[in-house]
Amino acid sequence: MDDVMETGNMGHYQDRLRTFPNMRTKPYTPLIFRILMRFNVRVLFLFLLFGFGAIFYVGASTSPTIIFVFAVCITSFLVAMYLAKWVLAKDEGPPEMTQISDAIRDGAEGFFRTQYGTISKMAILLAGVILCIYLLRSTTPQQESSGLGRSASAYITVAAFLLGAMCSGVAGYVGMWVSVRANVRVSSAARRSAREALQIAVRAGGFSAIMVVGMAVVGVAILYSTFYVWLGVGSPGSMKVTDLPLLLVGYGFGASFVALFAQLGGGIYTKAADVGADLVGKIEHGIPEDDARNPAVIADLVGDNVGDCAARGADLFESIAAEIISAMILGGTMAERCKIEDPSGFILFPLVVHSFDLVVSSVGIFSIRGTRGSNLSGGAEDPMMILQKGYSLTILLAVLTFGVSTRWMLYTEQAPLAWLNFFLCGLVGITTAYAFVWITKYYTDYKHEPVRTLALSSSTGHGTNIIAGISLGLESTALPVLVISVSIVSAFWLGRTSGLVDEAGNPTGGLFGTAVATMGMLSTAAYVLTMDMFGPIADNAGGIVEMSQQPESVREITDVLDAVGNTTKATTKGFAIGSAALASFLLFSAYMDEVASFAHEPFKQVDIAIPEVFVGGLLGSMLIFLFSAWACAAVGRTAQEVVNEVRRQFTERPGIMDYREKPDYARCVAIVASASLREMIKPGALAIASPIVVGLVFRLLGFYTGQTLLGAKVVASMLMFATVSGILMALFLNTAGGAWDNAKKYIETGALGGKGSDCHKAAITGDTVGDPFKDTAGPSIHVLIKMLATITLVMAPVFL
Repeated sequence: MDDVMETGNMGHYQDRLRTFPNMRTKPYTPLIFRILMRFNVRVLFLFLLFGFGAIFYVGASTSPTIIFVFAVCITSFLVAMYLAKWVLAKDEGPPEMTQISDAIRDGAEGFFRTQYGTISKMAILLAGVILCIYLLRSTTPQQESSGLGRSASAYITVAAFLLGAMCSGVAGYVGMWVSVRANVRVSSAARRSAREALQIAVRAGGFSAIMVVGMAVVGVAILYSTFYVWLGVGSPGSMKVTDLPLLLVGYGFGASFVALFAQLGGGIYTKAADVGADLVGKIEHGIPEDDARNPAVIADLVGDNVGDCAARGADLFESIAAEIISAMILGGTMAERCKIEDPSGFILFPLVVHSFDLVVSSVGIFSIRGTRGSNLSGGAEDPMMILQKGYSLTILLAVLTFGVSTRWMLYTEQAPLAWLNFFLCGLVGITTAYAFVWITKYYTDYKHEPVRTLALSSSTGHGTNIIAGISLGLESTALPVLVISVSIVSAFWLGRTSGLVDEAGNPTGGLFGTAVATMGMLSTAAYVLTMDMFGPIADNAGGIVEMSQQPESVREITDVLDAVGNTTKATTKGFAIGSAALASFLLFSAYMDEVASFAHEPFKQVDIAIPEVFVGGLLGSMLIFLFSAWACAAVGRTAQEVVNEVRRQFTERPGIMDYREKPDYARCVAIVASASLREMIKPGALAIASPIVVGLVFRLLGFYTGQTLLGAKVVASMLMFATVSGILMALFLNTAGGAWDNAKKYIETGALGGKGSDCHKAAITGDTVGDPFKDTAGPSIHVLIKMLATITLVMAPVFL
């Protein structure tokens, strides 16, 4: 093609076989895979067999429950491999599709390698800081009685932190790996059958979801059983099993650390490219979304993979790991207070629940089958209803397996009916999850009134669209907060009345009841993550169809799938916020218990009437707003660079608009990649440093004023207020952004003037404003509030 351009004899390249440049000179394979490929297959098989044998040996030395968890996880990995093989067996379509897909894959893998290289360096640096702190800190009475000294505790925490960070990174890679290979297969399937395209997207998302959840569960199980055997837990003079879960906190912190930077970097990347492409291409030049003439279109499609797939994989991994560890801590604490003879059931219960999650979610994924129907857009089939049926089946099975889990793991002779109360707590959590999905769908799906009203506001201009979107986002916080409030109170009451009491006869099951509700909410996490992964895969498929100039009927199918994907992504974010709220409440309680252990005195209340404690709450709320501002500003600054580059190319290469010249896609990819890596550092550093600095400053102040627990109290207040503010802010940002996006999609279906109308242009402005809301700041906040909780747990001794 370049030779043709040099001779000046180039026709419209939409009539030719177009090529799209690779973003790298050679394919990228992660280092660990390159190392493994050097080994003989038989040697690898023997190593794998030995590894499985070692895992099951350690599990058998710990508990039969661990064996069950390992067996389910390994079976789930085999199911995931089947899904991957099934998806990859589908055809990639004509050459023009595969060329676009290759460019997207190259750009995504190149950015992932650079981004996670940066994150890994920061993780190693932070691990060194944690090691120094733990070598200098005091030990708890439990650690002293078990003979676990400072050095052992320090190295255990650092090892857990690095393992959590590594597993979170692998979860992110898995999410991206499947999406960049499934997108072109969904595009190709859309030429034949909409239902086939839907099934491929769901199964591709299912592979990623099962792998992520399975890794979170098996990672915690391996760490727990390894520490159990290594430390000789349960033998005379060694650590008690109820104290063991506190050693896993570093794992959750490592997962949160990587998830935060993955979400920030990927979110900045995807939305800066999207905003830059829309502002110049759609508004200034009036070309369609994902048009091949737009120089930023490849960067936009790459961003869907690194921002929505890789980051969400790391995010859900972190959510599940944090919830499992916090529930294990609370279960162990409650079992010890109640003097339960065998507390392992209460400690290992979260692992069993999530093992069943893998089973029931797999059934839900396989329930979505291909049919001979060929047109989703014609009204015969609604893809959202198909996904909803799968979710309903998953929830039904989750209720049954949750009942089995509670009866199996939580039955005790001290309170024979306690398991029934905890089963009801699980039902509260499952109901909460369903309510969150329904509420978010109501506010973000254009089949419902809120989004249609928002679209109608675009008919009177850009300003009224922005006002309507902000008001919708603010209103959308009410119902979720009411649901969370009812859930926490109900679950706490059910746990408190379970019949479990301490030596003094006081009820002790309240907090654990809330933990069980959180487990219930996340008991369908794998299917929810499947729906989330479905969104960016469908979005990429639509972009490939548009760029390869397929018939309009094919684009109609991918447009419908893309609109549904916007809703599923929004519902998943709502689900993640709800689970983050409950998990943060649990981690807050675990933090207070840990402080009490180190301080050798009760720590059950935080009095905000104390001026310093109230100031800590203000600082926590301020942190959420400042973090959101910096995240959105990062998108704005990066988008400005993209806008300037796209404008430059349109000016210097006028032949782009009539297909006589090709845009320089690689230049936009390079700009967005370097800028997003640079911009993610400041808000991420703010999130990590704030609780540590605040705790140290008020610890010193407490030392000079004679208030020994002042630092710990101020940090507790900061954590409490940041959680409350973060939940509200994340709900507002995610829902407003999702509603703006689908209002635009609704107009593009032909309503209110359709594409190119003034109403459509106003809706594009709203979508542009909402992009950093829903895909950068919003999803980063719920990672932030859980990371604040885990970092305070890890650093608790420093504040005393």
